[in-house]
Amino acid sequence: MISFSIASAGNSHRTLIFAVAFALLVHSGITHESFADVKRSDFPADFVFGVATAAAQIEGSPKSEGKGPSVWDQFQRQFPWKIADHSTLDVAIDSYRRYKEDALALKYLGVDAYRFSIPWTRILPNGTLSGGINQKGIDHYNNLIDELIKIGVKPFVTLLHFDSPEALENMYGGFLNRNIVEDFKNYAEICFKTFGDRVKHWITVNEPFIIAKFGYTTGSAPPGRCSDRKQCPYGNSATEPYIAIHNLLLAHATAAKLYKEKYQEEQGGVIGMSNVAQYYEPYSNTLADKRAAKRAMDFDLGWYMEPLVQGKYPSIMKKMVKDRLPVFTKEEKKLVKGSFDFIGLNYYTSRYSKNIPTFPKGTPVSPFTDQHVNATVEKDGVLIGPKSEGSSYIYIYPKGLRKILKYVKKHYGEKIAIYISENGVTEKRNDTVLTKRVLNDQHRIEFVQKHLQEITKAIENGVNVKGYFYWSLFDDFEWTEGYGIRFGLYYVDFADNLKRIPKQSALWYHNFIKGDQK
Repeated sequence: MISFSIASAGNSHRTLIFAVAFALLVHSGITHESFADVKRSDFPADFVFGVATAAAQIEGSPKSEGKGPSVWDQFQRQFPWKIADHSTLDVAIDSYRRYKEDALALKYLGVDAYRFSIPWTRILPNGTLSGGINQKGIDHYNNLIDELIKIGVKPFVTLLHFDSPEALENMYGGFLNRNIVEDFKNYAEICFKTFGDRVKHWITVNEPFIIAKFGYTTGSAPPGRCSDRKQCPYGNSATEPYIAIHNLLLAHATAAKLYKEKYQEEQGGVIGMSNVAQYYEPYSNTLADKRAAKRAMDFDLGWYMEPLVQGKYPSIMKKMVKDRLPVFTKEEKKLVKGSFDFIGLNYYTSRYSKNIPTFPKGTPVSPFTDQHVNATVEKDGVLIGPKSEGSSYIYIYPKGLRKILKYVKKHYGEKIAIYISENGVTEKRNDTVLTKRVLNDQHRIEFVQKHLQEITKAIENGVNVKGYFYWSLFDDFEWTEGYGIRFGLYYVDFADNLKRIPKQSALWYHNFIKGDQK
């Protein structure tokens, strides 16, 4: 097994070591099993293959060079027991300081594009223009973007990937307050103005549903609000998730409108949003369970897709949530409807949906109870798909990706440009020994091959899929899972100076993109 590290050598030698080591790996004669008949030529010539990360999960240096605290910086200190291994984001994998070396990982991987996020609080430490602009943060991302352009990798920039400013949470309640829309717009404009000459793909918000689900319904993520006082010191899961999503949609649409009107023509870029894309299969063939599956789709994907496409929330949400669901004004409807050039879909898994007529007395009201659905991973004792090692969430179901792409085409429009902005699989972290099995991640190769095959089927059926981003480039801090699971194409040795070591999946992905291997 060939391994290498770009963190173990002096700066002047790292580039050469990386180049030689990856070349040795590429030409080592290692072969991989083909789990699905898929190859690069099955996709359009302009189809984008990339990888994705998020700043909070890889950068570290949360107080360096003028950065202000994000809600995740606060959350992991206030509620350490809510993170599986009680770890923090303080170091992560130190990518803020090692960004040049990490760019080499992209170069030798051979990807077309890199999706990464810029933390709001590195640009505006206090979240507002009046709080001052941090030039060191701007300089850093100018340097990173220039590095990507130099190596021929297209930057796809996410403006908000779960790490909104803690200062705004304290000032007016964050996304529970309409004021955040203007502050997000101001932050976005700095990015458009500063980086837009080189960044041609903008993602405003990553997964608003997850912010609502875990931040305001269960309280297991920032800002840690819910109705259960045993879990959360404050919050109301009956109303707050809906308010937060409403303001997230308005923030997205306001930034998109600004970009389209002021910057798009000159800069020539596009803008969109990345959303959770979990598919729901009916638990049975009964009408009740079929309707439950549709409700689950409406309360999940439809919650943000229908406003983006039609300027309104799904009718079933209006019926079930009633007056707790915010209403778009005439101006807001016009603002939100059509406020995207593309949609990002983050697909990992699927669920069965079973109808729940009633809940036990005293069950807290929330988006989960409002939809009257039990989302389960098994049917008659059989899992929907194999459980991903170490993950409490992922059950592998590749055909769910094709089904959700078909669903988007049917319900929201066949011309919608779609990027699979995240798709990945885990293994459990084990630091006792860097074994051949850890690096020989055939399960990841199988996972990617089978999901890519489903994308080709969707494209053949007329779905306008434009690209695929594997999550993640590196093993990283996986939110409430901490560092206990690994998603990366590159292994990070947490016990030895955070060395980056390519797994077999990195070699396979390189060869696949270059057209050298199925």
